Amino acid sequence: MKNVGLKNPNADLTTLGLKNVTAYWNLPVPNLVERTIAMGEGVLADSGALVIKTGEFTGRSPKDRFIVKDAVTENTVDWNDINMPFDSDKFDALYNKVTAYLENKEVYVRDAYVCADENYRLTLRLVAQKPWSAMFACNMFMRPTEEEIKNAAPEWTILCAPEFMAVAEEDGTRQHNFAIVNFSRKVILIGGTGYTGEIKKGIFSVLNYVLPHNRNVLSMHCSSNVGKNGDTAVFFGLSGTGKTTLSADPKRNLIGDDEHGWSDTGVFNFEGGCYAKTIDLSAEKEPEIFNAIKFGAILENIKFHEGTRTPDYENTEITQNTRVSYPIYHIDNALEPSRGGIPKNIFFLTCDAFGVLPPLSKLTPGQAMYHFISGYTAKVAGTEAGITEPVTVFSACFGAPFLPLHPTQYAEMLGKKMKEHNVNVWLVNTGWSGGSYGVGSRMQLKYTRAMIAAALNGDLDNVEFSTLPVFGLSMPMTCPNVPDEVLNPRNTWEDKEAYDAKAQELALGFVQNFEQYKAQANEEIMAAAPKNTASVQ
Repeated sequence: MKNVGLKNPNADLTTLGLKNVTAYWNLPVPNLVERTIAMGEGVLADSGALVIKTGEFTGRSPKDRFIVKDAVTENTVDWNDINMPFDSDKFDALYNKVTAYLENKEVYVRDAYVCADENYRLTLRLVAQKPWSAMFACNMFMRPTEEEIKNAAPEWTILCAPEFMAVAEEDGTRQHNFAIVNFSRKVILIGGTGYTGEIKKGIFSVLNYVLPHNRNVLSMHCSSNVGKNGDTAVFFGLSGTGKTTLSADPKRNLIGDDEHGWSDTGVFNFEGGCYAKTIDLSAEKEPEIFNAIKFGAILENIKFHEGTRTPDYENTEITQNTRVSYPIYHIDNALEPSRGGIPKNIFFLTCDAFGVLPPLSKLTPGQAMYHFISGYTAKVAGTEAGITEPVTVFSACFGAPFLPLHPTQYAEMLGKKMKEHNVNVWLVNTGWSGGSYGVGSRMQLKYTRAMIAAALNGDLDNVEFSTLPVFGLSMPMTCPNVPDEVLNPRNTWEDKEAYDAKAQELALGFVQNFEQYKAQANEEIMAAAPKNTASVQ
């Protein structure tokens, strides 16, 4: 065993079953960049960012993510086609195979922690086959001081071996790649995939179990910012809804862009960095992200403009899911530490390609819980192969792939906190107006920004509201810097009967999706369901 770098003098990888490895502990970022380039696994872009390829997998593989089913998890995890059980003995055997595979190899160790609120801090140690995996962990998790590293005794371990291939028939996996969470051993085991997002989302899944189940903290897949007056806002939304764009407000400080907890005292970031999509990125559209891509950032699976080291962010040759990770201090207006008070406003962002939902509506606690569990948006033509018409997408709590507990547990926590703190929850449609995709047009970003600003500033506190039929949503009848006629979606359609039919169609989609949650949803939640009158006449 050879150890290089800064470590706790008592730390020993043999306790993890690793023998005869050369371990590089907590190397500074420049060293990790240098080693990645020397190994032929990365190059520098002209901005200074490290450019790597993650190999076969350029995104997460949800069907290959498992949770060990044992005495701890058997009756607490919501077992389904997302939370798939893995046998405890099979895990132990596979773990031993991975550690044996790493024998006589180099590994890169990173001590880190998550949760900006010290009361909920969870310490972790990544042991990775690749130096860029360790650099990703340095970017994405919180960075301990030298003194903290010298005393590090991590609660959780992530073992990441991208080049180890499982044998499905022997190992109990679906195929050669896997990401397995073991809550009893407090280990995340990753193999057969170099996609760094598996590291990030593995820890997010852990927090989504530990914090609500053991600590009474609502874990959230959201972005968050805080205004000059200290008012905290939270933005939920699936990909393509504008979560990153709308939370990156130069007038407000960024708490974080993706994962947060909500305790009795306020909101705190889980992470120490950002992991942003770069497809079609430009300095004009996303200046904060664009300018964060410099030395210390990692660009994944991008191509360069021919004959240059300038990233071609429009190129999808490798994947549409091109990404960048960078430490949060690369964002100029990032809050340090990454904490805010109790949220005053929460925004559920949806890109409704059917043109049915209002651009802004205020939700009751029951509606908030219902729409939170639904997690609705729509995909439009061109986003994926085979999609020619808008398609409804539902992802519970805006993050179904990462929720070990039943969605109603998170929703009821949200409803309780809403009522306790009198929080405003708004549904924001960043999608279509005046007709469905192909007929209407997408809501102008300036109007969406104006509506969010009005909600944040309290400009809607004393305006009149009307009710949208079928969905029962309360819509402001006027809003500063937004034309009145835009605020009611039915008014923007030339063919009112076509709107009514489309509203019934979308309502039916909500109702059918919610069937899976009805048995565990309370009366307040169920009363907020859209009334699909076409199906009950």
